Amino acid sequence: MRMYVIFVVAVVLIAVLLYVLDRGLKAVQKGRRRRDAGIRLAAAAAYAEAQAAYAEAQANAEAKQQETSGALTTVMPAIQQPERGPRRVA
Repeated sequence: MRMYVIFVVAVVLIAVLLYVLDRGLKAVQKGRRRRDAGIRLAAAAAYAEAQAAYAEAQANAEAKQQETSGALTTVMPAIQQPERGPRRVA
């Protein structure tokens, strides 16, 4: 009789150990996936920040160019020809 009780306890203990092992392995795998996703997310965020900085620099350069062009035309206006009528050939 005791042999059967020891056998049942051993089977239950093995089942519990296998369950705990399974949950531990799943937790490790989940942590690894999250770490990898975090690395990819950080890389994507850095790329997006670089793109935003580049776009902002381009916009600032374009605004500066327009400002410089406007300042130049106020100092040196375009040469305009006086209004003349059509040429006449005699």
